[in-house]
Amino acid sequence: MADDVSRLSDELARDPASLVFVPLGEALRRQGQLDLAQRVAVRGLERHPHLAEGHDLLARIAADRGELQRAFDEWDMVLRLADGHVGALRGMGFICFQQGRLIEAEQYLSAAAAAAPADEGIGQALANVRAQMSPTSEVEQVPAADVSHDARFLFADVLSDTDQTALLLDRDGLVLGGAYLDLDGNDVAQEVGAELSGVTDAARRTTRHLALGDWSSIVFETEVAVVAMAPSPDDGLLVLATSRATPLGLVRRLLDRCGERAARWLGERAA
Repeated sequence: MADDVSRLSDELARDPASLVFVPLGEALRRQGQLDLAQRVAVRGLERHPHLAEGHDLLARIAADRGELQRAFDEWDMVLRLADGHVGALRGMGFICFQQGRLIEAEQYLSAAAAAAPADEGIGQALANVRAQMSPTSEVEQVPAADVSHDARFLFADVLSDTDQTALLLDRDGLVLGGAYLDLDGNDVAQEVGAELSGVTDAARRTTRHLALGDWSSIVFETEVAVVAMAPSPDDGLLVLATSRATPLGLVRRLLDRCGERAARWLGERAA
């Protein structure tokens, strides 16, 4: 990845008008260098203001920064420039889902799935949205005010993609907040929590046995995801799962943000 950034940077330096700014910005984004990635994207769009892929890049950077409205606006621009753009449809569906606008999310993701039927990530995201929707024929929109008080959406505005999920568990493995959806769109949060009960105690014993002090986080890869865990107040556990394509730097940053959100939410509950 570092070699790619160096090579692409050299190419852009030789030709500032080159479209190589798009893969360069994406490589920087994947490394978690969001400020630099944004500068590259903005400068590139100054030369190519009607390039859909440039606006798509800027939207993904904004989403990673948690600037969801800006990301939505950029993806809206992408659709104006390239009707049916899969990345824009997927991204707008993600934002609508994060904001509790489930009907709109389903519409955007359905269009994305129709345009890219082989994309398993889009199919899973669509299943996730449909799992949150009412099973009745007349599906009601979930008001934003309700979402803000629904513990399932505790990390909704922290996570930056539909293939990221987070759970907050108490010391017994019971789910306090967040959701965990399987490939079929079923919420298996309680099952995951039960399997992970006792992890905090085990991690504490292990780190103390190895004279490592108190544990702060664990990150490991499985066949299908990158999973990160950290202790939460009152001997609870915070669990974050992302796709294997997510840079480890971004995983750790997301874990920190989720931890801050969990601590604030728990404090508000206790007040």
